[in-house]
Amino acid sequence: MFVRSCLTSGLVTQEQLDEAARAVRSEDGLAALPAVEVGEELLAKKLVAQKVLTQYQAEQLKSGRTKLSLGPYVITDWLGQGGMGQVFVAMHSIMHREVAIKVLPKSRSTPDAIASFAREIKTQAKLDHRNLVRAYDAGHDGNVYFLVTEYVPGADLRKMIRAQGPLSMAHAAHVIRQAAKALAYAHRQGLVHRDVKPGNILVTPDGIVKVSDLGLAGYWDDTENDPRAGKIVGTADYLSPEKILAPHTVSPVSDIYSLGCTLYYAVTGKVPFPGGTTRDKARRHCEETPWHPRQFNPEVSDEFVDLIADMMEKDPRRRVQSADDVVERLATWASPQSPLPQPMSGESRWIAPSIPTNEDTVDDLGEVELSTDQSDGQDSSNALSQGSFPGPPVERISKDVPVTASTPPPPPVTTPSPVAIYGPEQTRRALMLAIPLAASCGAFLMWLIMKYVAN
Repeated sequence: MFVRSCLTSGLVTQEQLDEAARAVRSEDGLAALPAVEVGEELLAKKLVAQKVLTQYQAEQLKSGRTKLSLGPYVITDWLGQGGMGQVFVAMHSIMHREVAIKVLPKSRSTPDAIASFAREIKTQAKLDHRNLVRAYDAGHDGNVYFLVTEYVPGADLRKMIRAQGPLSMAHAAHVIRQAAKALAYAHRQGLVHRDVKPGNILVTPDGIVKVSDLGLAGYWDDTENDPRAGKIVGTADYLSPEKILAPHTVSPVSDIYSLGCTLYYAVTGKVPFPGGTTRDKARRHCEETPWHPRQFNPEVSDEFVDLIADMMEKDPRRRVQSADDVVERLATWASPQSPLPQPMSGESRWIAPSIPTNEDTVDDLGEVELSTDQSDGQDSSNALSQGSFPGPPVERISKDVPVTASTPPPPPVTTPSPVAIYGPEQTRRALMLAIPLAASCGAFLMWLIMKYVAN
């Protein structure tokens, strides 16, 4: 089946198949026996090694899927799930330019979904900024609709932190400052992103940041023509309180709150409110405050915590009012000198999906107006409400409760016992009481043992 699929797809010629088969036989000492059939697995590996096929293409062809192109674009790999569809890597067959392609799943190609996808295309086509993913092309192949954008090598911020741990203040400021520049530009065009989160912030190996996925974006001064007006849209871990309480309002300061949650995640490796249901998260964004960042990263300074608090202020009137202000305040820490950590390369543990065709459909996660980013176990995997923990709030905590580098981190969120935060003085007093008490208990226990032996 693999050989037939290769020829049907047009990606491999008969000559290339024969050359790969000869190479396999030569390596196995069977060069003099051309009649010996080469196994499909070995043949596929050799074609990948010879760069005739990519690993993704080989896997698709082995499963009998031969549709690996959309118009002039040849699909070479799978990137992941975007806000409105699957995202693939592709190569233009004539220009040989590597691009990313967002594909609207056929199962969701309803008139409303197509119209929404078209709005995203038109919106992104109007934007041109160094820190925003640029749109190149759009079209449809049969009834499969797609958007072509620049391909950004590297990884998104979520994957980077999952692989390498929390960032330093300098690295976090360097990344978030560039994202803020992109948002400032978009806001000047009247556009609100509405789904700012680590997974939508791409970082290249050179440290260039690109904000991606404008599938939920809307114009804050044109709510009448916004199909999502009045709906809660975004990702639950990064929703602003006003988007939950008054979803009919669309404001740039909502993006600032989401960016503040992203900055919190960048330096702690934790979302502000881990665990619980989507409804729980929404309630906590409106009513509660997250753990102090230094509980997870003792290197975070008071001033940096203050900035996070100002960005995550629940009252939008008291919050940092513009992305330009975020850019200015982060300049103190931003340092492009040190290379940013990148996740280790390796094969995906997941089976990549195929592109949709007229004959089949791609598994669709479904568009949930209020959705939890379940792709990150650190974000939303634990079902225990954090509300049972008396952790200090992030707002101005550095001015009220002293937290030092010696402060122990809180226990895992799976442990429902309360946690107290001790400073040096409280710790000294506790030891002064604990040591004599332990000695007394030990002496009493020894007396009981001696009495028992004597009897």
